[in-house]
Amino acid sequence: MSIHIVALGNEGDAFHQDNRPSGLIRTYLGRSPLVSGDESSLLLNATSTVARPVFTEYQASAFGNVKLVVHDCPVWELPCTCPLCTSDRGSCVSTTEGIQLAKELGATYLELHSLDDFYIGKYFGGVLEYFMIQALNQKTSEKMKKRKMSSSFHGIRPPQLEQPEKMPVLKAEASHYNSDLNNLLFCCQCVDVVFYNPDLKKVVEAHKIVLCAVSHVFMLLFSVKSPTDIQDSSIIRTTQDLFAINRDAAFPGASQESSGNPPLRVVVKDALFCSCLSDILRFIYSGAFQWEELEEDIRKKLKDSGDVSNVIEKVKCILKTPGKINCLRNCKTYQARKPLWFYNTSLKFFLNKPMLADVVFEIQGTTVPAHRAILVARCEVMAAMFNGNYMEAKSVLIPVYGVSKETFLSFLEYLYTDSCCPAGIFQAMCLLICAEMYQVSRLQHICELFIITQLQSMPSRELASMNLDIVDLLKKAKFHHSDCLSTWLLHFIATNYLIFSQKPEFQDLSVEERSFVEKHRWPSNMYLKQLAEYRKYIHSRKCRCLVM
Repeated sequence: MSIHIVALGNEGDAFHQDNRPSGLIRTYLGRSPLVSGDESSLLLNATSTVARPVFTEYQASAFGNVKLVVHDCPVWELPCTCPLCTSDRGSCVSTTEGIQLAKELGATYLELHSLDDFYIGKYFGGVLEYFMIQALNQKTSEKMKKRKMSSSFHGIRPPQLEQPEKMPVLKAEASHYNSDLNNLLFCCQCVDVVFYNPDLKKVVEAHKIVLCAVSHVFMLLFSVKSPTDIQDSSIIRTTQDLFAINRDAAFPGASQESSGNPPLRVVVKDALFCSCLSDILRFIYSGAFQWEELEEDIRKKLKDSGDVSNVIEKVKCILKTPGKINCLRNCKTYQARKPLWFYNTSLKFFLNKPMLADVVFEIQGTTVPAHRAILVARCEVMAAMFNGNYMEAKSVLIPVYGVSKETFLSFLEYLYTDSCCPAGIFQAMCLLICAEMYQVSRLQHICELFIITQLQSMPSRELASMNLDIVDLLKKAKFHHSDCLSTWLLHFIATNYLIFSQKPEFQDLSVEERSFVEKHRWPSNMYLKQLAEYRKYIHSRKCRCLVM
């Protein structure tokens, strides 16, 4: 690409011609850019007698591969537009004549005033480059217009591929883990421990599994761990100072207890601590680590500030981690950083463990121990099963059918920890079926999200080569009332139509499903038709001789 520029006028001052520096154009383009001097007949003032050439032509390379040609005529002056200028306008070339001259030379008209000034001369290169860029942009735009005109009048345009339809958005259900365990305290189901005050009056009922999940003090009290396991004198001392287990047959109300498996009786030795025990247990069961509410509840019952501080310190000792300095000093900061149910001694510690277990599931010839309190709190179907007129309410060994052991353990893991991580799409689908069997809707949504995430992350090659039957997955989702997943899978098949239409299971779609997929398929039939026509046109053009 080349750019032609006509430069008219003398760069120097007429009074200082002898000591004037070399021309700006020559300085910018280099020492030897001179190509030729041309006694051109384009000189407008024919009466002028000049000893030097009318046009001096300079050439140089700019921006790498752009050829720059400058036609310099220093004897042709342009009239200055400044009102203070006293130059002889009669001997100058007008702007109209300069533009006409540029047209005849096929160049760009460039008018620069007062180039003898030092600062103007200093920035001359930048001004020249600006005009060069403007000329390049103008030429580029003209070429683009020519291409558009040629494409509109000759041949057909390539088809535009539309975007696929947006996939349905699946919203996850909010967790109700803390509220489930908190409600367990008030419903009094599956109670296995009762607290009494020093006068042997009943105070509150509770569950061993929940208390042990948050405190080593209760682990030590209920013989889940021994003093040698904990080896922390402060925890051992707190357990001995606060609680005592009573197994006396002559205990008041012992005759009214059920003969099967009566709750364990625990006497609270500290009267002040015992008066606040219901609030402390509510704080433990809530799992929200709401220290301010706990302190406010204790202040309402204990007027003395020293007694309030004493009880709060004992609560902190109960929640202490063995072998560490009590990290609950600043409770307000700690509660935001580490919620209660994320303690190291969490419910996951008791998953598939015989400790404190009061029910055993029999699956595929093996047994899985569990805890009724957690199952009742987290699953409404199991709550009805263990508290209704069913044989499971009185039986310890309960058979489970239609579910593998791995799937059922994953189901229990969700009930205990409120989280699960399937090994793959197949296991997630099995877990979804198990969740539908026990009516745990949030676990169903988690499995749906897992399946969708796994399929979305697969590249096209993996989708084409995988052995997973998407149509079978769709039918299972519909059969087990997973409407969100089934709707999403239909859109997924339609969006990847070219891949799934080649698979044999595509023929297993129902008439209604096939109609939906064909309607929402991507790419559409219209696009494929236009693409075939365009390829045919391109092929016909390539067959011609493009040189001639």
